[in-house]
Amino acid sequence: MLILCYTKIVIMIIQWFGQACFKIQAKPGPGQEVTVVFDPFDPSKLGLKLPKLSGDIVAVTHNHFDHNYLSGVNGNYFLIDGPGEYEVKGVFVYGLEAYHDNKRGQERGGITMYSLAAEGISLAHLGDLGQTELTSEQMEHLEGTDIVLLPVGGTYTIDAKQAAQIVAQIEPRLIIPMHYRLPGLKTDLQEVDKFVKEMGMKAETLDKLKITKKDLPSDESRLVILAT
Repeated sequence: MLILCYTKIVIMIIQWFGQACFKIQAKPGPGQEVTVVFDPFDPSKLGLKLPKLSGDIVAVTHNHFDHNYLSGVNGNYFLIDGPGEYEVKGVFVYGLEAYHDNKRGQERGGITMYSLAAEGISLAHLGDLGQTELTSEQMEHLEGTDIVLLPVGGTYTIDAKQAAQIVAQIEPRLIIPMHYRLPGLKTDLQEVDKFVKEMGMKAETLDKLKITKKDLPSDESRLVILAT
């Protein structure tokens, strides 16, 4: 799903809480902020802790308990949970269909991918992507995205090797893996180290990522591991 925000962004803050749950804060200027929460999970079923979250927009990639726990988000938010076009507080939203498996959804159904773009910075959240190759239609929306959040843990999504192939398709400037093994997680997923090895890149670990347009790498991609 494509989220287009044409408001000038001074800074973007990205936080990860495990699985596919992120909070994206876009700050257009002094006293202004738009918060998007992606894929809140049910902590009682997943085994991970979920902090108190609030947002202006909540985007759900698909209706599984580890991605659609709306009770975990406070506030009078606008819910996006499927393909389509929306506008919320100056944020324009477009939904992009994808598959949870590599058999066009025959095994685990479909998902909605998201991308957030703001004044020259674009960010894609690929959800529980199971396709090992993006279609030409999907690439029309995702190719050249600046920041990509993608699953790498296998089992219910693409694995480390397949995720590296998706990165090669999109060619982002900044890569943030998600949906991999963490302490306490009840789902058996691969370690993120496998993806780092596949990428052949040095990874940097941050508590949260604060970035502006000028901070984006111009030559080589950056691989960032976010702490939960």
